[in-house]
Amino acid sequence: MATNDYTTIEEKELLELAKKRVKKIKDFYIHLFIYAIGVTVFVLKTYFGVPFNFIPVRYINWFVMSVWTFFLVVQAVQLFFNEVVFGKKWEQKKIQNFIEKDSNKKTWE
Repeated sequence: MATNDYTTIEEKELLELAKKRVKKIKDFYIHLFIYAIGVTVFVLKTYFGVPFNFIPVRYINWFVMSVWTFFLVVQAVQLFFNEVVFGKKWEQKKIQNFIEKDSNKKTWE
């Protein structure tokens, strides 16, 4: 019975992690869609001279687009490449290191 309780707790934790991951992916794609609209407006304004003079679009310039691109790339790296760099193997190795350090401290007492 005890193993069954742990399994359900682990399943709940995995479900919660999956929900958070899906929300992050959804937020990223919403951000990407808004960014695509921003790039379109920026290109129309800068290269084709379309007169967008209402408040939020008036302030889109090279600096704003550069900063926005930087944050979009950072968000993409955190979302998609974080798993490659800090995946399950890395996590297990770090846990093992902490356990070994903890057990080494206890043997000297």
